[in-house]
Amino acid sequence: MSEIPLKFDDRGLIPAVVQDVATGQILMVAWMNADSLRLTQETGEAHFWSRSRQELWHKGATSGNVQRVREIWVDCDADTLVLKVEPAGPACHTGEQSCFYRRIWPD
Repeated sequence: MSEIPLKFDDRGLIPAVVQDVATGQILMVAWMNADSLRLTQETGEAHFWSRSRQELWHKGATSGNVQRVREIWVDCDADTLVLKVEPAGPACHTGEQSCFYRRIWPD
């Protein structure tokens, strides 16, 4: 793990913004704990913590849409991560390339 002490919340989680390394497009936001971050670094593929299922989640394990992690960045407060990835397919469970496909302003 990084030498920068990360600030996990009281549940042991840190938000992770997932960005396409080639295009810069924001693909999704998920949560990581220390185990998912370690697995991500060890395997080079994105792993997260599912708050609803209360379990580790390997992105693309069932869909095949894995995310190869090329870089991990941390913000100035060390409480948010950015994962720069090469996506193997859509990031969103709806089939959209990005989870951010609905603009609310301006109309």
